[in-house]
Amino acid sequence: MTTQSPFRLDGKVAAVIGASSGIGEAVAVASARAGAHVSLLDLEGGKAEAVASRLRREGLQAEAATKALDFVKSASVQEALEDIQERHGRLDVVVATPSINVRKTILTYTDEELDRVVTINIKGNFNVLRAAGRIMTKQRSGSIILFSSIRALVVEPGQSAYAASKAAIVQLVRTAAAEFGPAGVRVNAVAPGVVETPLTAPIKAHKEWYDAYSAKSVLRRWAQPDEIAAPTVFLASDAASCVTGSVLFVDGGWTAADGRFQPPGM
Repeated sequence: MTTQSPFRLDGKVAAVIGASSGIGEAVAVASARAGAHVSLLDLEGGKAEAVASRLRREGLQAEAATKALDFVKSASVQEALEDIQERHGRLDVVVATPSINVRKTILTYTDEELDRVVTINIKGNFNVLRAAGRIMTKQRSGSIILFSSIRALVVEPGQSAYAASKAAIVQLVRTAAAEFGPAGVRVNAVAPGVVETPLTAPIKAHKEWYDAYSAKSVLRRWAQPDEIAAPTVFLASDAASCVTGSVLFVDGGWTAADGRFQPPGM
């Protein structure tokens, strides 16, 4: 009988894609601090190495891939994940965080912009699901976590392609959960609300826009990356051993409330 907390990742080998900044960096840090051996994968390999070096200075188990990962290329993803599995003998957790958003109305979207959003947000994540699934179904265990968004449920002008791609992530996760489940592999999605990262810095620079998003959350604030990382570690851990095909909204209540008016006398 083990006394290890089911919320820990001790002994697990984890790969975090998009680990050089923002939510991906926070997930890599949280996973390492939870006891996992973390491989940091990113298109910007040098930045991922900087994060890995910082974790090693803390005495944690972390390494950056020697080659940059282009996750829209299926061979690059397959090679990277197979390399981790071969070197460590297993691959227990794969988390993919990258996505892009081109904020434009449908009538002004170009073919090139649409192709870019669909390729990165849908094809890239499909590549991760397929590559990780091939490895994990053979070893008959593992947890795969992709990133959706509140935009899978609710939208605003200028979010057409991004919202569609984040809804697609939900259905990819559900299908993979159904297909991989008999082999003991779990697949889930995290759906953040607004998070303070380098990618959302342009919004923060516009106070009215930033404040409007703060007001939409019932907590009246934005999330920090580590607040998204902790729920992700939960889904990776044995504490979520019966959780698969699920979408975990980490949105400060954004999708729970459809209005701000408080009736008189309340």
